[in-house]
Amino acid sequence: MAKRTGRRPGSPDTREAILASARQAFAERGFDGATVRQIAAGAEVDPALVHHYFGSKEQLFLATMKVPIDPRTIIDGIAGNGVEHAGETLIRMFVKVWDSPAGSVGAALIRSGMSNELGARMLREFLVTQILRRVIKQLGLDPAEAPARAALVASQLAGLAMMRYIIKLEPIASAPVEDLVAMIGPTIQRYISDPLPTLGG
Repeated sequence: MAKRTGRRPGSPDTREAILASARQAFAERGFDGATVRQIAAGAEVDPALVHHYFGSKEQLFLATMKVPIDPRTIIDGIAGNGVEHAGETLIRMFVKVWDSPAGSVGAALIRSGMSNELGARMLREFLVTQILRRVIKQLGLDPAEAPARAALVASQLAGLAMMRYIIKLEPIASAPVEDLVAMIGPTIQRYISDPLPTLGG
């Protein structure tokens, strides 16, 4: 009779065990610090099962966040109209996604981030690794200024999400997409391309 290794075989519970281990690992170590081997050990499975169920670490992270849309499908098109139009393009894409059924997931992520520290850490990791890092790469921002610019853009987008979809403050809540593009796009563009003051100076 073969000796049991102690690892969990593939079963309906295996996927949930991997997700639970992944949430803890990503929250404690961040996306970059967590490894598939660590996540597999926490779930008591072979690392090959993690890849079997989720493919890559990135796909596993998106699954823990219950994100229905791969951010790459949206972000990869931001620079398509040129960096000088990135502000309006970003707002247009952002509102389009949030006005779709996927917007309810985004609202849940923000509420979770506001209500508990685990949710806040996971939301922060999602914003930094899956959204802001990609935007920085797409727009070719100066690496020295990129974190500050990305954080400023994120603050504007988060504010828009709160006011339009969670608090539902009028007239923002019912404003047509192109009105929001005209009003908020220039601010986003300024964060992306205008000279920045020396932070902390």
